[in-house]
Amino acid sequence: MAKETGRKLIAQNKRARYDYHILDTYECGLVLTGTEVKSLRQGRASLADGFAQLDGGEVWLHNVHIPEYAQGTWTNHSARRKRKLLLHRAEIDKLIGKTQTAGLTLVPLALYFVDGRAKVEVALARGKREFDKRQTLREKQDRREAERVMSSARRRQRQ
Repeated sequence: MAKETGRKLIAQNKRARYDYHILDTYECGLVLTGTEVKSLRQGRASLADGFAQLDGGEVWLHNVHIPEYAQGTWTNHSARRKRKLLLHRAEIDKLIGKTQTAGLTLVPLALYFVDGRAKVEVALARGKREFDKRQTLREKQDRREAERVMSSARRRQRQ
């Protein structure tokens, strides 16, 4: 069997970038059971309600939905169990210090395989307020409009 190389995306939390200001990102390993890995290899997972939490000097991932493996037997996992994240001690200590600050939380952004190993990208984030979300949408629309005008101007210039 050939060894996997590169990055294969399984799930992405697009809503997190809309709801939070991303301050810092960390790539973490995951402690998984065999049926969880098989289910992930089928490309099935959801980060929609997920969050990470520091507990006893360890980082845990909560509410990430990895569905049960279809061919699994009594060894199958529960879909929303909490999973341990693997980080270096220095990174955990840094996160403990930063999450003590009011308003900061840990949010999963993406779940993927890197060279055959499951990884999750976790972000240290601060929640956006309603006007921040409207401003982000307005900036995105302005950027699209500017690109549309520039591309039409280039088309006219070529003719």
